[in-house]
Amino acid sequence: MKVFWTFFWTFLLVEMLTYVVSSMNGVDPNYAQGAILGVVVTVLILIVSAIIPDEPVKKTQH
Repeated sequence: MKVFWTFFWTFLLVEMLTYVVSSMNGVDPNYAQGAILGVVVTVLILIVSAIIPDEPVKKTQH
């Protein structure tokens, strides 16, 4: 379920970004490119979240 919601929100935000940037540049939006970018960003987010540890850091006294 985490993967679905990550993809869902990433897809929406990347498509919104594609629309806004293309509107600012005065060109037609390319939604296929936004969809591909959404998948790539979702994979990167999942990889980074797997690398970052969930455990709290143990405090050592020196």
